[in-house]
Amino acid sequence: MKFAKLRLSGFKSFVEPTELLIREGLTGVVGPNGCGKSNLLEALRWVMGESSARSLRVAAGGSGMDDVIFAGTAKRPSRDLAEVRLMLDNRARRAPAEFNADEEIEVSRAILRGEGSTYSLNGREVRLKDVQLLFADAA
Repeated sequence: MKFAKLRLSGFKSFVEPTELLIREGLTGVVGPNGCGKSNLLEALRWVMGESSARSLRVAAGGSGMDDVIFAGTAKRPSRDLAEVRLMLDNRARRAPAEFNADEEIEVSRAILRGEGSTYSLNGREVRLKDVQLLFADAA
């Protein structure tokens, strides 16, 4: 399995839907300080099941994982939902047996302010443990 595409919407500084294509070889992200480069890595970790708000650099004393949701600016209102989708290329058929019939596997995580996260694999709602097992088994 290989990372193929990362889609973010409402996650930290990515208020608008944003898509990052992850190509063969090395994919680099370049930009000035404060443009959200590290938020891309945190989005990857978050969709893969990271459960520590502290390790995702959310504000201390804040509302925990809800702080990954876009908080708003002077010109843009805050959002109530953040979602990250990770597309995995499985053409090599290296995923766990349950997913090996699929050439692409979509892992998604969404959080609604005050209600917690939901996870899905290929559009089917699953538990955090299922997402973590997918990546552990693929390793």
